Parts: sequence; C-alpha cells; structure tokens
Amino acid sequence: MKQYIPSWIRVPVAFFLIAAFAEYVIDSGDKPAFIEYPLLSLFLVLVLLILIAIEGIVSAMKNLVYQSLDEEAKARFDAQTAKPSKFICWIKNTYKKLLGSKPIEEEHEIILDHNYDGIRELDNSLPPWWIYSFYISIVFAAIYLLKYHVFNGEGQFDELEQEYAEARIAIEEYKKTAKDLVDFNTVELLTDASDLSKGKKIFDGNCVACHKADGGGGIGPNLTDEYWILGGGIKNVFKTVSEGGRDGKGMIAWKQNLKPSEIAQVASYVLSFQGTTPAEPKAPQGDLWVAENTTEATTEQ
Repeated sequence: MKQYIPSWIRVPVAFFLIAAFAEYVIDSGDKPAFIEYPLLSLFLVLVLLILIAIEGIVSAMKNLVYQSLDEEAKARFDAQTAKPSKFICWIKNTYKKLLGSKPIEEEHEIILDHNYDGIRELDNSLPPWWIYSFYISIVFAAIYLLKYHVFNGEGQFDELEQEYAEARIAIEEYKKTAKDLVDFNTVELLTDASDLSKGKKIFDGNCVACHKADGGGGIGPNLTDEYWILGGGIKNVFKTVSEGGRDGKGMIAWKQNLKPSEIAQVASYVLSFQGTTPAEPKAPQGDLWVAENTTEATTEQ
C-alpha cells in the first residue's frame, strides 16, 4: 500500500492537532493549558510516544509482509510505490499551469532573434497567477477608493470608536454583577431601597455605638448636618469608611471587615441622614461641605 504522506510529517501533524484540540477545549485563562495543568503535558507526551509506536509497528509489519513476497511481487510492489500519487501529480500540473511557462520541447516557438555571444532570449509571458493578482489588486483598489473616499465608509478610527462604545457597555453590564469592583473613585450614590436596607443593617450592627441610630452623633460626629471632617459626598464617605478616620482618633478602617459593595451601601445609607432631625444632635464638626455640582449651579445663577 502506497503512503502518500511520510511518517515524519504524519506524526508531528497528528500530535499538534491533538494538542491544539486540547488547548481549545480546556479553559486555562491566559496561560497555555499544558502549563496550567501539568497532567496535560504528561498526557501529550504519552500521545506522542503512542503515535511514534504506532508508526514503528506499522513500518515493522509492512517490512514483514514485504519480506514474505516473492521476487515478482516485490518488483510490482516497488513499482507501485515508486509511482507518484494522483495528488502529487495534480499539484505538479497545477504548478505548471500557474507558472505559465512553455515546455523545453516548445521553447523554439518563443525564442527571440537577439543573440548575445550565443545566448538566446525567450519571450516568456508573465505567470498567470501574477497577472490575475494584478487584476485583483486593481479591482480591490477601485472598490476601496469608492467605499472610503467617495461614499465615506467607516474607517479604522470609526471602528475603534465603535469598539470603545461596545466595551463601555460591556463594562457597565459587568459592573452590575460585580459590585465589589467599586472603589472611592468609581462609587456612585445608591438610591435603591434594597441597597439602603442593607446599608441600614450594616450601620445598625457596626456604627450605632458611635453615631447613634438616628445619626445624631455620640463618640462619632453628627451625620445629619452639612459639616464633614474628611469631606462629604459619596466618594469621600466611602473612602472614610473604607480607609478609616483621622489617625489616632478616628474610626477604624472597615475595608478588612466589609466588602466594597457593602461599604457603598452603608455610605449611601449614611448620606440618607442628611437633612433629618435627630433627637440629640451633636455640635457640628469639620468644615461645611458643598458639593461640586451645587457650586457650579450657584456660580451660573
């Protein structure tokens, strides 16, 4: 039986196809699968050894069968093996057609009259593949010119802006299910009833002792007035709860005990005390806080 592909090609191709399939089906993150999972490396080594063993067994069996043949059968087998396959013949014929050259027997038809010290010149035409490629490039250039310079088609910068917009939408969708990614730079005031309810639960369990249940203040400052020691607004309150108050006399940093989403909830609940009237309000502490948007609105008026 004739072998169309030699074993030194079959084995590597089969091995890399199996390795590529394993890499495709196994989720290994940014690392290659065979590095992330050492057992996969062992499996691939075993696969390679098995492929080599199969080739060796097949070659040995083929040699045994060949040795068992008589001289006439061996001659027929050798002649059949030496004969090129149809696939190889097709490749050679296709290459000759794409090359577009004349056979040696027909070169006299295209020989020129020029003679340089006995050297004659052939008038060969350009290869068909080159000519067709040139025609295709002309058609491509015409279409490109019309699309991007006449009809103002979307260019690379437009595609980049579109990808940016899609990425921003994807990020916002991801943030909805990954609330713990928030920090004091990205936090936003939560107004949903469920978030405020969770914030109240956290406040009642951890903050009432210093700020009282109505936010009027005790050991800690009053949360109902407009004066803040470390700044008001959701970003500053989030940072204060997360990182703690003033060194030596402020509250502890709650980032070790609370998740970022929980800090955002309790910070939003703390801001809900603004404008309320506690039973025993503590005297204002810190500086009067004026939000940036309020300052801008006042300036415009």
